Amino acid sequence: QVQLVESGGGLVQAGGSLRLSCSASGSMLSINTMGWYRQAPGKQRDLVAAITSGSSTNYLDSVTGRFTISRDNAKNTVYLQMNSLKPEDTAVYYCNAKGIYNRDSLRRAFNAWGQGTQVTVSS
Repeated sequence: QVQLVESGGGLVQAGGSLRLSCSASGSMLSINTMGWYRQAPGKQRDLVAAITSGSSTNYLDSVTGRFTISRDNAKNTVYLQMNSLKPEDTAVYYCNAKGIYNRDSLRRAFNAWGQGTQVTVSS
């Protein structure tokens, strides 16, 4: 089993900053990709940013230049630094991790999700 615990959401004024954190725990053998998704009411869940174990990154076009994703492999933790926040960034942000874990002495793939953290940007 792999668990993800997020923190760092909240309410901020437009132009402000927030930093999200997500830590993974459990019987992971490796974590290949960690990322952040967001979902606004009535909309689909979109990938915001992702980072591989080799630190390759990709971003949603609308956050490029404002958000930065990073990870600490030793701590199995991923961060999302969000600057110059806009009201349209308001959503529930979900952490995601994909990798390999050990169950019953077998290597299995996992695709884990955090519980979500609310980010609200006021205008």
